[in-house]
Amino acid sequence: MGRFSRLRKNKKYGYTPRYYDDKGEGSPFKMEQRLDRFRSTGGVQGGIKSRLNRALRDSRQEGDPNYKLRFLLVLAILLLVVLYLLDFDLSIFFPE
Repeated sequence: MGRFSRLRKNKKYGYTPRYYDDKGEGSPFKMEQRLDRFRSTGGVQGGIKSRLNRALRDSRQEGDPNYKLRFLLVLAILLLVVLYLLDFDLSIFFPE
């Protein structure tokens, strides 16, 4: 009965283009995310402890030093645009 209930495997089609010369770079048809080579956590195996340690180590890495300043500037501009659209009276912040 196992012969009839068993699922068959999918067929593979091994296509190689006529003028393709594989020089160790792998298949040109392999789908890879653009930023996978820059990620430190992509495709890494391990337990919970090693994943947590890796995440903590990555969080301690310094990024762009101007990130906070740029973020606050964009936030302030967006806040002023929203206040303008809501017709908020900004004169309450300035003494007469």
